Amino acid sequence: MKKKLVSVLLATSMVLSLVACTGGTEATSDVATGTSEGGQTTVEAPAGDYDLTSIKMVVDGTLTANLDNRQDAFIEQWQEAIKEETGRDVTLNINQLDHSGYVDAVGRLFAGGDYPDVMIMPASMYAQYASTGILWDMTDAYNNAEFQSRMEKPEINEGLKRDGKLYGFSPAYGNGCVTYVKTAWLDAVGLKASDIKTYDDYYNMLLKFTNEDPDGNGKNDTYGTIAAGFMKTDEAPYINYLPEFWQDAYPAIYQNESGEWVDGFTEDATKQALIRLQKAYKDGVIDPETLTASTKIAREKYFSNEQSGSSGSFAYWAGTWYQTLTDNLVKNDVDTELVMLDPIAEVGSYINREAPVWVIIDDQDGDNSREQAIFDTFIDTMLDGGKVQVLWTYGAEDVHWSTKAESFVLNAGTDNEKSYEYADGEFHLKQSPNDANSLWKKNAMDPALVIAPLVGEYADFTSTSELAAQGNLFFVQHCKDAHPSPSCETLTNESGTIQDAQNRVISAVIVEGKDVDAALADYEAEAGAIVAQALSELNAQ
Repeated sequence: MKKKLVSVLLATSMVLSLVACTGGTEATSDVATGTSEGGQTTVEAPAGDYDLTSIKMVVDGTLTANLDNRQDAFIEQWQEAIKEETGRDVTLNINQLDHSGYVDAVGRLFAGGDYPDVMIMPASMYAQYASTGILWDMTDAYNNAEFQSRMEKPEINEGLKRDGKLYGFSPAYGNGCVTYVKTAWLDAVGLKASDIKTYDDYYNMLLKFTNEDPDGNGKNDTYGTIAAGFMKTDEAPYINYLPEFWQDAYPAIYQNESGEWVDGFTEDATKQALIRLQKAYKDGVIDPETLTASTKIAREKYFSNEQSGSSGSFAYWAGTWYQTLTDNLVKNDVDTELVMLDPIAEVGSYINREAPVWVIIDDQDGDNSREQAIFDTFIDTMLDGGKVQVLWTYGAEDVHWSTKAESFVLNAGTDNEKSYEYADGEFHLKQSPNDANSLWKKNAMDPALVIAPLVGEYADFTSTSELAAQGNLFFVQHCKDAHPSPSCETLTNESGTIQDAQNRVISAVIVEGKDVDAALADYEAEAGAIVAQALSELNAQ
């Protein structure tokens, strides 16, 4: 199905139909023409010549201010800030799709002709779409953006360029996952985090979590670990939710140290990882729901107040999530502390993923004025150093954060009760709109990861807790960059077929216990020719 969706997307008739599906109105004055380096006629116009009245945005769970968390307040204040900053009266329409199935959901939207004006893309998705003509070339707009004077990490977006052209923008660097372990469970089985140095140590810990009743309920109903999938075949860096099992394997198309593009899914390192996962599944140390669990399901099982069916180890995002996971464990009276495991010897380093990017859909009408207006209104303001950047970072004023004097209590009347009191003028986060016992953390941009600082009256706005700061520092000290995502015509059209074949191998080997060589032979028969063609294109570039 994914193969068909992407293929339909790339059909010429659909590309040309974009002009009829995107938001806004027609340009109100003539545009200037010029000649590109290749001799083709180009059409340019200042954004002010385009009467932009609305922006249709598609996003995943990156935007924390969802419908339950007062997205309406975020939209209202964003529109007011944009009017104040740019003079444009623009309506922002948000279509927030499920985080776990985002790539497929976007494919269905596009196949139905429902194109947004602007959207967020995971790095691997961006790599496939960048050269298709679907995404607007924002190189010039980026080079002339107002935020350039404040940007501290230009290498983040320089690394997103394809043949010198930029088709997407990231306001933050990628981050990655680390392995968290419940301290109470370690205590219950007589271990310390410092004991876990090798894979054998890690696996022994999982066995104890599974077999020695670490939650103390008198039942054999716990697991060593859970993850949102044994491998995220459609989301780089693919293996970050179970790093101890994958170790030095990278089960995707990547560029090796010799500069050659290869299929890591067929390498011996992947075979050995699948064998490790097969044994772990058979031994019962991995929650079987891992095969189908979303990130939401996995993390909620981890910190649920009903620990029956939960697990002791959980690899998830560093930094802010260190605080969030701990807060949920405390709120549910499960544990008061999580510890981050140093990467075991066989892993060496956790993986810093490529950053997700915001892209603008090109309507193919030969006139850049609409796209430039969207860039100026939506992307350039995202790092304005002021009111709009605060909205993307922390959310809506007096809803998600405030500088007004106030006091409140979380988990009142429990052992985890915590009081907060703030003076007038003191920046602070408020209680989450959908949970009065949780403190709001951030909106779409993690303040610790943003590539340009807040300035002026907002320069002192900071919410990074001690735990989040520890988590960020720990990750920086123990990470390496992910392999760049590949991009070629065959992968753009056929990546769904490859992913489906990979998923069948994972299910057959890990869950069904199939011989790994036989399963990989099936993969070769199903996807080998497609992979070979993709590698040929990549290595010829």
